[in-house]
Amino acid sequence: MTMAILIGAVIGWLASLIVKGSGSGLLTDILAGVGGSMLASFLLPRLGIPLGGGWFGAFLAALAGAVLILFILRLVRRA
Repeated sequence: MTMAILIGAVIGWLASLIVKGSGSGLLTDILAGVGGSMLASFLLPRLGIPLGGGWFGAFLAALAGAVLILFILRLVRRA
């Protein structure tokens, strides 16, 4: 569990750098990283996009999911 939080923190931090200006805070970044990982592992195979590439493929998928979550949060906060 601790490792998932640490990896989620790293992924969330990287995603917050990609989605510039989000300024969501550490907790939101961690939750976005963990949530992005869960979203990617659930959604991508159902869309026919395999999560190949071992840990690197899973890392990229989790990063893409976290970026999507932070982008959606940014749109919702703006509205």
